[in-house]
Order: sequence, then C-alpha cells, then structure tokens
Amino acid sequence: MSATLPSRPLRVIFAGTPEFARIALERLHRAGHNIVLVLTQPDRPAGRGMKLQASAVKKQALEYGAPISQPRSLRLDGKYAEDADQARHAITDAGADVMVVAAYGLILPQWVLDTMQGDKLGCLNIHGSLLPRWRGAAPIHRAIEAGDSYTGVTIMKMDAGLDTGDMLLAQSIAIAADDSTARLHDKVAELGADMVVEALRLATAGALQPQKQPSEGVTYAHKIEKSEGWLNWQGDAISLCRRVRAFDPFPGTNTTLIASNDVAEQGENVKIWRASVLSATAAVQSAVSEPGTVVAVGSDGIDVVTGDGVLRLLELQRPGGKRLPVADFLQGFPVSAGQRFAAGRGN
Repeated sequence: MSATLPSRPLRVIFAGTPEFARIALERLHRAGHNIVLVLTQPDRPAGRGMKLQASAVKKQALEYGAPISQPRSLRLDGKYAEDADQARHAITDAGADVMVVAAYGLILPQWVLDTMQGDKLGCLNIHGSLLPRWRGAAPIHRAIEAGDSYTGVTIMKMDAGLDTGDMLLAQSIAIAADDSTARLHDKVAELGADMVVEALRLATAGALQPQKQPSEGVTYAHKIEKSEGWLNWQGDAISLCRRVRAFDPFPGTNTTLIASNDVAEQGENVKIWRASVLSATAAVQSAVSEPGTVVAVGSDGIDVVTGDGVLRLLELQRPGGKRLPVADFLQGFPVSAGQRFAAGRGN
C-alpha cells in the first residue's frame, strides 16, 4: 500500500448504491470507522407509482447522519460537470483516509483516484469474483451462467482500468447447485463486507501486500441485458437451468407457451424462476420430441424437451401474476403434454 495509517478508526468515504453495498457500509460503521461522506446514485423512480426512491445505501447513510452526495456523473468535463465539481469539493473537504467502493454504478475518473493517493490508502473496491475472472458489471450472474463451481470476493486497489487494479485480499466461496444470483449475491455481499473491514485493519498495521493480477484467466462479466432472458429450447438442459438460476432476480427467464398447431404470437408469455435437469433416462425417453415440447405435467413439475436433455419447470409466473410453485401455477393455468414453448428470441 502507498500509506500506513495509525491504528485507529479510519475516516472513510463510501461509494455504493444497491443492497450489496449497503451491507458493507453497515459493517464498516459497526466496526467503528467514521463514515465522513457517502456517494450514491441519484434517487430513481420505482414501484407502481414510479415515485422517486432512495438507494439502499442512501437509506442506511441517513440512519447514520452521514453526509451524502448524489452526482449524476463524476466527469468534470462531461454533461453533468456541475454535479462532478460539487462532488469533488465534498471528497476533498471530507479529509478521508480511504475510499471504499462497492457496486457504485459510476466510473471513478482519474481525478478521484489521484485525490485518494499520497498519505491516503487509495480507493478500495469490493469485487464479487476472484479476479481476474469475471471483471466487469455482472460477475455473480456470469459465474452461475458459466457453471463455475466456486467464485469469491477480491478486495482490489482501484486504478484507471476495468477491475485491473492490484489485489489486496481474496477469498473463495462455493457455488451450490441450487444457488440463484439472488441467493449467491447475499453470500458474496456478506463475505465482501467482512473482508473490507479486515482489509482496513490490515492496512492500518501496514500488513497488506498488493499483488498484480495474473495476465492469464481474464474473463469479462458483461452487463446483463433484458433480451438475454428468453430461453432457447434448442440449447441443452444444463445450460438452460443455469440461465434460470443466473437471471433470478433480474431479468428472469422468459418463454412463450403455444398450442402445438399455433404460432408463437398466439401464445402466452411465462417466466420461469426455478427448474431442474432430469435424469438421463428421462432424456432418452423424450429424445424423439421437438425441443420445447411439454412431455409430462404434474404437481412436481412441467417436463420440457430441450436440444439435449429434459428440463423440469418448478416455479413459474404469468404476466401480472405472482411467482408460484408449479402445483399452484397449474391450478390457474392448465398445461398439457403435447403443448410447446416457442424456440426463443435471439439466444
């Protein structure tokens, strides 16, 4: 690290927005650090009334009485230069020892990184993967989608690149066979919150040893697009099941149920929230059916043929309805063997 600070509670600027970041903010406050400034995204319209809603981090910061800045951008030469300049003054005046960043949502320009150098600890990022695997916006989603057996958290000292900074701490966590992004997110968030507190403890003792990221094994977790949620039944059951898990809670996976003699436009869209892969025996028995065909329906699941294997649908949702276990779903929306799901959109 570039600086060693006295062993005392640190003056921390915290930059983050969603629940993932809120947990880290709460843990830093609980550890006794002085939160001297919180940067978070501007309030956004949400809910049925589309009223402005504060971020999870802002709500937590308000409980602590911490100063809050919500710039639309941090670029001093950009469209919201006035916002950025106000944030610059707030950051400079805060007199912080370190900036902790977790899922903030804005890129930190070089001037922010430079401000936190010298006798400060820099900008430390809580990243939800074992770098250099899954740099980028959606590391938890992409790890599940790819079938990784484990992931983790890296505490990284930020530089101008995309998640390319030196690693300070890293710890792995197993990905369970039934983990969705929602479930794994909570595990990773708890781990990251504990790790950043530990990183600051080690930093004050001069015991953090930055390590360059390996040049091999770099992958990018590109932002999740809503269009990715459409299931292509030509794919294999294992990959489709991973996608269902990876896209829960956002954007969810979608398909269109059609009668065997209809076209997709005449069907009804359905979200699939939970599924499992059936045994090889069931797959062999259903191999003669076209992908997307429903081959069995019961209270324990709706079995659908894929390009390789059979996927059992366990939790579904109609437009405007609630997520329901398959037995409850079928009471209001009958499905029968022989019906088909449309192939998908652009997968």
